[in-house]
Amino acid sequence: MKNAQLLFAFCICLFCSVIKAQQSESPRKKINFNREWKYAHGDVRGAERIGYNDSGWETVGVPHSFSIPYFMSKDFYVGYGWYRKSFRLSEDDLKKCTFIEFDGVFQEAEIYINGQKVGSHVGGYTGFSVDVTKAVKAGNNEMAVRVNNIWKPDVAPRAGEHVFSGGIYRNVRLVQKSKTYIDWYGTFVITPELKENRGKASTVKVATEVCNRSSLSSEYKLVTEVRKLNGEAVTSVTTTEYVGANDSKQFVQVTPAVNEPELWHPAHPSLYKLVSLLYKGNELLDSEETVFGFRWFEWTADRGFFLNGEHLFFKGANVHQDQAGWGDAVTEAAMRRDVKQMKEAGFDFIRGSHYPHAPAFSKACDEMGMLFWAEAPFWGIGGFGPDGYWNSSAYPVYDKHRPGFDASALQQLGEMIRIHRNHPSIVAWSMCNEAFFSAPEAMDGVRELLKKMVALSHQLDPTRPAAIGGAQRPLGVGRIDKLGDIGGYNGDGATQPDFLNPGIPGVVSEYGSTTADRPGEYMPGWGDLEKNDGWKGYEWRSGQAIWCGFDHGSIAGSQLGKMGIVDYFRIPKRSWYWYRNEYNHIAPPEWAKPGIPAKLKLEADKTMGIRIDGTDDVQLTVTVLDAQGKEISNSPEVTLKLVAGPGEFPTGTSITFKQDSDIRIQDGKAAIAFRSYYAGKTLIEASSPGLVPARVELVFEGDPQYVPNVTPQVRERPYVRYTSANRERPLQTFGRNNPTFTDSQSEGYVAALAADGNVATWWQAAKGDASPYWLLDTEKGLDLQQITLVFPQTAVYRFQVEVSDDRKEWRVIEDMKENRTPVSRYEIQTDAGKVKGRFVRISFMDNTQQIPAALAEVTVLGFVRE
Repeated sequence: MKNAQLLFAFCICLFCSVIKAQQSESPRKKINFNREWKYAHGDVRGAERIGYNDSGWETVGVPHSFSIPYFMSKDFYVGYGWYRKSFRLSEDDLKKCTFIEFDGVFQEAEIYINGQKVGSHVGGYTGFSVDVTKAVKAGNNEMAVRVNNIWKPDVAPRAGEHVFSGGIYRNVRLVQKSKTYIDWYGTFVITPELKENRGKASTVKVATEVCNRSSLSSEYKLVTEVRKLNGEAVTSVTTTEYVGANDSKQFVQVTPAVNEPELWHPAHPSLYKLVSLLYKGNELLDSEETVFGFRWFEWTADRGFFLNGEHLFFKGANVHQDQAGWGDAVTEAAMRRDVKQMKEAGFDFIRGSHYPHAPAFSKACDEMGMLFWAEAPFWGIGGFGPDGYWNSSAYPVYDKHRPGFDASALQQLGEMIRIHRNHPSIVAWSMCNEAFFSAPEAMDGVRELLKKMVALSHQLDPTRPAAIGGAQRPLGVGRIDKLGDIGGYNGDGATQPDFLNPGIPGVVSEYGSTTADRPGEYMPGWGDLEKNDGWKGYEWRSGQAIWCGFDHGSIAGSQLGKMGIVDYFRIPKRSWYWYRNEYNHIAPPEWAKPGIPAKLKLEADKTMGIRIDGTDDVQLTVTVLDAQGKEISNSPEVTLKLVAGPGEFPTGTSITFKQDSDIRIQDGKAAIAFRSYYAGKTLIEASSPGLVPARVELVFEGDPQYVPNVTPQVRERPYVRYTSANRERPLQTFGRNNPTFTDSQSEGYVAALAADGNVATWWQAAKGDASPYWLLDTEKGLDLQQITLVFPQTAVYRFQVEVSDDRKEWRVIEDMKENRTPVSRYEIQTDAGKVKGRFVRISFMDNTQQIPAALAEVTVLGFVRE
């Protein structure tokens, strides 16, 4: 009897150990595919064929961009690029389903396996999965990807003040699954009772999409476990369902309640993981982990934003994805540094301007405690031009392009939500940014598309609100902010009467827009929020986000691109230190002063354990010191050089920083990211004529099969500012819907009415203002050609017109202070290239009851400067 009991116990233990082994060894195989691609610039005939000779192509790693090396030029290559990669599969591999997953390709990708086209995707900011099961074979396989970044009239975005470089600029993976599997981003996790129970308890509701690619219908078991990140079990649920042959089914499960969960919050970003285990009988077919968090939030129209039941007035920044040298093709480590840098300054909110960011970016926000506003790529640009480039009307002008554009915007919104929906940091889906920068005849289409996007957002994710970002125009009955659940107001929209206490939850989605080179001034960039201490917030306002966190490339030129509180190389400007002091109570350092340069200091944000799979890199910073080792502001020419070992700068084996170059050293500092796709020890030296050099050693680690210190010869990529030979600077018109400011306005005659495209409405100064002004921000650095003023009546107006780049130093270009002639329209012609400015100010000498200071419409013609 005793032996029988021991045998039974042994069998139970053996069974448990087998189950445990099955759970820990998922049959799913996921392989990073970022390394060892071949790349060719241009549209190469026949490059998809088996056996195509790509030996002369450049060897690159992903993330990659057509534009590398890129340093904020407003122009970039537009056209085609080809990528090729070989990989091997075994006979056992062919028993599985095989997928290639892309996190982002800008903006059209055609994928070929062994000469056969297996898929395509249009949309530059959302990932996609391609089923290549029928095209792969045992032995060597050849993959080719044809990419283009050609502007298309029916693809979102049609416009935006960023750059739109082509390439496979985010991660790539090969994923193999059993014939029955959990679909790509097929798990959706919510905590439905958390708000009702005030954070004390909630079940976990999970919807999981299971695909059965086998030829037999069968019963499948899904075990879903909630665990802490350390693996500690919290709760679980098991469901058994039949799934038809070559069919799919959504398993909907609800776990027992989790009591006293650790809540996610920017101050304590607690996370959990959902482990999904798919079985057929006792055979584990697939497993997947999904990280999520317990938290609930409320956006209110009258009391602001609440997280976990507590009021939180968030303080945020807008963040673009590109960085010096590498452009949009940045690593996961670089994304984490961006989130960390905003967190260190005391911000707790990031607006993902103005497109879906990479999954790794959302993950970094989760882990570091940063609220995230995720935005779809429906985007407008002030001073838009005719169709043909990313400065066109945000919404199509021609009817024939509208169905396709609507489908593109809805497709990318849906993909964004599916990919990012489990991230607890995301508290809103934003439909757009400044979509009102569309042709007047297209505005009805804008409104109808936004309604469709809001409805789709509610359908796909009822747990988060749909926001209308950049909704500060148009005014009156045509406004778009109330088409969604939240209104995001940029620039002067923060103080426009129409949008003050709008009756829906509101946020200042952009404020500031201060252009500065590093080091800049030690001050905030409140912009119009500074009026009446408005930056401290109204009780109904949820929060605010500065424009912007980092300098970025822009088709509108460097005037717009240098509005960050951190420069393009990720070195903080003094304004970043102001915010860090204000929000995080960390005093600024002693500013560097001129001295006598003697030596260099070279630092790396890490030196050991650097991965070689394209997800990791090193941020290198070089500083000029005097003989006593003190940092000084002198900025001599400095070169970073790869002395030994693997790795590359965006320019190749070396990079040189100069004070008056696009590759800049400023205020005694320079920085760049360095990466390697091969393992080994790397030695980098910083040198400058006459100064003591500095060195740093880096250790790159990866798969042992890659021999240390053996790397293909890095191709030198000397930087030359790209200039489009086929595109001249267009003459653009500004005024309509651009930000406007004034020192006074009469009720019903607000400043924005002088830039709304309608001469029947106008701005009028307040009666008590003896010498009022009206100001237009074109948001671009312009070579001005013409300024036209239209007045609401024919009268003797006395005024002067001034222009400025910074709202500090003004230049008078037209003096009508002594005017005695009645006017209703006044045009100012300027000499080409001689009058430069971003801001236009009209100051009135008189403001009487008989002739009140007023403007019906102001338009500005000019060429955008580099």
